[in-house]
Amino acid sequence: MASFFGIGVGPGDSELLTVKAVNTIKQLDVLYTPQAHKGGKSVAEKIAAPYLPANLEIKRRHFPMVKDWEIKMKSWQEIAVEIGHDVENGNNVGFLTLGDPAVYSTFSYIAEMLKGQINVQTIAGISSFSQIAASLSVPLMLDEETLEVIPATADIAQLEKAIDVNDNVIIMKIATRFDQIYKILEERDLLEKTVIVENASMRTQKEKKLVDYSIDDKLPYFSTALLKKRQKNVKIN
Repeated sequence: MASFFGIGVGPGDSELLTVKAVNTIKQLDVLYTPQAHKGGKSVAEKIAAPYLPANLEIKRRHFPMVKDWEIKMKSWQEIAVEIGHDVENGNNVGFLTLGDPAVYSTFSYIAEMLKGQINVQTIAGISSFSQIAASLSVPLMLDEETLEVIPATADIAQLEKAIDVNDNVIIMKIATRFDQIYKILEERDLLEKTVIVENASMRTQKEKKLVDYSIDDKLPYFSTALLKKRQKNVKIN
């Protein structure tokens, strides 16, 4: 049966794709990926490049990076219709997503639109925060510790609550609101207990404690904060 696969390619290193992800990619007839600026290859496509079959049809599509939900939903619906037609014509169709398809992924919206029309399968990937913990050789949580994953774009009150009530906090997309989050953590004397990882698992990966940044610093888009309140000292490699 032809199917639509959401495939997690991990945070950046091509070697972090799972065996299942690679085997699924090899079975594809058509692959959808985001269209990068100026029509180039997206980060997800570059990560998966070593495993893409030579005869694979690649469809690069524009996914609007805007706050207007009406604009985004219209674009996603058009792409979902095209994907549905491809699968109905007997093609195995893939959709690449950074990290894991279940974590802040456009795939989830498209899959919901196609539910009940075609067979949809999700291939899990390694999330950026799992890889960050691995690269730092620290646990995300232990025993009865709590962990919350929250985007920097969340309401400020939600961010403050997440930081106040949890032992461990992952803040995604921190570059979008770095100065505000820096101030929140500074007020709570948590700069020393927070690590920023830029471009996790990519060649340009960097790790620094938040205390070593300035509030006015500009971070790369792929930057994530890991706060560990109970950890006495998170060592930076």
